[in-house]
Amino acid sequence: MAELSTAIVGWLVPALVVFGVTAIAVAVLVWAVRRARRSPRARAAAEQTRAKAGATLVRLDDEVGELDLEVALSGALYGGDAPSSLRRARLTAQHVRDDAFEDYRAISDPAVAPAEVRRVSARIDKRAGEALATVAAARREHGAWVTAHVSAAGQIDATRRRLAELRASMGDPAALVAELSSRFAEEEWHTASRSAHAALSQVAVAERHLDAAAARAADASLSALPDLAAAERALRQAEADARNLEETHRLVLQAAQAAPGEIAAARAALRQASVTREHLAAPEAERLGGELRAIEQELTGIETDAARRPTRTVDAIARLRSRLDLALGDARTAQQRLRSARTALPGTLAAARGALAQTEASVSRAHAGADARSRLLSAQRELAQARQAEDPVAALDAARRAMRDAEDARALADYAHLSPGH
Repeated sequence: MAELSTAIVGWLVPALVVFGVTAIAVAVLVWAVRRARRSPRARAAAEQTRAKAGATLVRLDDEVGELDLEVALSGALYGGDAPSSLRRARLTAQHVRDDAFEDYRAISDPAVAPAEVRRVSARIDKRAGEALATVAAARREHGAWVTAHVSAAGQIDATRRRLAELRASMGDPAALVAELSSRFAEEEWHTASRSAHAALSQVAVAERHLDAAAARAADASLSALPDLAAAERALRQAEADARNLEETHRLVLQAAQAAPGEIAAARAALRQASVTREHLAAPEAERLGGELRAIEQELTGIETDAARRPTRTVDAIARLRSRLDLALGDARTAQQRLRSARTALPGTLAAARGALAQTEASVSRAHAGADARSRLLSAQRELAQARQAEDPVAALDAARRAMRDAEDARALADYAHLSPGH
């Protein structure tokens, strides 16, 4: 029996040693592989793949914007007779773009493994490239139809009509800017002034190109298409600048009307918070009291210049309301949270709309990259969700997320605009 036990031990110990060494080797190999996959070199390679996918995605986003205008133009000029390929391509490109931006933002988190970044980036690049090919094919089909059915003179006349309509709808941009400058600080209207100047400048550019296109169309040996295309681009930019002017003008006037009510609502929220503080334990009450005094001091400072800086006032109050909610934490009842959300929501929605309008202009002006655009799309979705939500607390949370995403997008766009070589 003793001999059997000795034999078993003599066999078992070497086996355990072999298995143990093998297990350790496997563990070390797995660790080494994982470390290599997350090494700085692997992460740098993954970032290059993500940047390539982002560049393709930016091209697709630009194409979607162009298609939106072209589809509207086609419907206006040709009464729906043109091929439907542009509309189908636009829907496809929009769907692919939106899904791709969701994926792109997900892999922008540094915690995502490089292998996953490479896999998702490759998928984004492939799908966006296919959508771009679909758009290019639709454009060729549409261009061939226009060439066969519409003369250069007809296109010139149609573009002149659109230019006249734009002039009529714009009215006097200088008058809108003058109205704002007479009542508000420069920071409130400088965006409107820049949009007004840009719109008028692009209208003049469009007119020059249309005149040149008309002269070329009269000569059979010359092509009017280059000047016609340049006129169309200038006209589209003028339309975008005119919309920015009108939106800025509207937001400033709405903020001026809303600011007194927002200040009153903020003071009421502070009074309610003081009542809540009375029911807290001494340490919590002292902490909350200090924060309430700081918030009230900031609110008083904001109020002194509210009439001259209404959009800044509405934005600052929205941030103070968020700070107040954070300070109160779980000290309020559900009914108090609901009441506070209802009073904070209008101003926060206005602040989010203002932040989004400024961000859209920054992203467009800077020709921002995929990171800024993904944040912008997220802000747009959050703002839409805030408007649709029936629960005021959920709507307020979504509006605040929209503000944060818009601010992030604008910071990224401004950085890109200031970067060397931009």
